[in-house]
Amino acid sequence: MFELKIPLRDVAAMQCRQPSLEGTGEVPLRRLVKEALRMRPSRIIVGEVRQAESLDLLIALNSGLPGMCTIHANSAREAVTKMCTLPLLAGENVGSRFVVPTVAGSIDIVVHAVLEHDGSRRVREIAAVPGRIEGDVVEIADLFVTSGGRLVRGSGFPPHEDRFRRSGFDLAALLAGAEE
Repeated sequence: MFELKIPLRDVAAMQCRQPSLEGTGEVPLRRLVKEALRMRPSRIIVGEVRQAESLDLLIALNSGLPGMCTIHANSAREAVTKMCTLPLLAGENVGSRFVVPTVAGSIDIVVHAVLEHDGSRRVREIAAVPGRIEGDVVEIADLFVTSGGRLVRGSGFPPHEDRFRRSGFDLAALLAGAEE
């Protein structure tokens, strides 16, 4: 069963497959990401990044292809850290000197949702990735944080305002409206 249900036309949904009892027929997520890129998509969405496929996704995002993914982490900062670590599983020739700046330059926004005790999901924080690194740590800026049980505007600002403008969004107006 697909975990993401996108109610749009022209969506090519793909799904991994475990190997058969004979050990054949496996379709790993990394292969699906590469096959999706061969289709020359206008965007790519990966349901759950868990392993080396994160490298292929980062390379696609770094080439200017818009996209998003889901990843399991305890906070927005930990999600960014995980995106800096998972590509290292792709092979010995992949190092953090390449991965960390690629994460910083490829990811704009991280939305951290939590599973509440009643089973509902709620956004706990939204962070921006301004593109700066210090040492091997990617800097993040708080766009929205939970305070007093409510999501309130933080002091950060997302990078690449031009990307939002090309997609038809006035970033300054969106953030100003969120402060009210």
